Amino acid sequence: MKIIVRKRMIGTIPVFEVVEDADRNKPLPIIVYYHGWQINKTLVITQGRKLAAKGFRVVLPDAENHGERIQSVSSIPSLTFFNSIHTNLFEFGYIIDYFKKRHLATDFIGVGGLSMGGMTTCALMTHNPEINAAACIMGTPALTDYRDMIHRHAISRNIYLPKDYFNLTAWIPKYDLARQPELLNDRPFFIWHGDEDEKVPFSQTKAFVEENTELRMEVIFEHAGHLVQTQTMDKIADFFERSHNEYLEELNR
Repeated sequence: MKIIVRKRMIGTIPVFEVVEDADRNKPLPIIVYYHGWQINKTLVITQGRKLAAKGFRVVLPDAENHGERIQSVSSIPSLTFFNSIHTNLFEFGYIIDYFKKRHLATDFIGVGGLSMGGMTTCALMTHNPEINAAACIMGTPALTDYRDMIHRHAISRNIYLPKDYFNLTAWIPKYDLARQPELLNDRPFFIWHGDEDEKVPFSQTKAFVEENTELRMEVIFEHAGHLVQTQTMDKIADFFERSHNEYLEELNR
């Protein structure tokens, strides 16, 4: 098996497409996988290769303000961060449409990401019922709580925030999976988070899991910080493979 990494420009979005060479021109189940804050698509190529080895077409975008789209980070807390997530939400359907129009994607759609990419994943699950399976890796499903934490931190340190901060970020509660977990609607959802995460609060993810035991979740909590190990990447790839197999079984019933 030969896995190839191809660079594409989808409109103004630079992406890596990771796929098995022999199947590169065939319609395949597709996964869009998002990187984290202040890194880029290159840092998730290993995960992309592991997913492609399972038979998926994997798309790794550079988020706005990252990688080939790098911009200076605003001195106003969370402005660049939430702009990056918001742009991911705008662009997700555009990426899927690109591959669908070229007959390179089947109807199975997966989405995943780490840290900021995990938050993007959770937000996408609130408005995109066409997504069949998702993986949130050391991100938080509670986007509003995360925003409010940033606000408290800035105020306590006397760092400038606009007085209409909550209005400017009013889209966030509407895309907050923790506030509307029923929108998962029995779709397979993988969560991994380390209990010593120093960047994204483990407590927010833990509370989401404990409050929603009826959801179709596969959850792994480990004694770890804000870092994904190779064995976790293997578990993510296995999850998507199982989810796709279950999807095919349901189609054939």
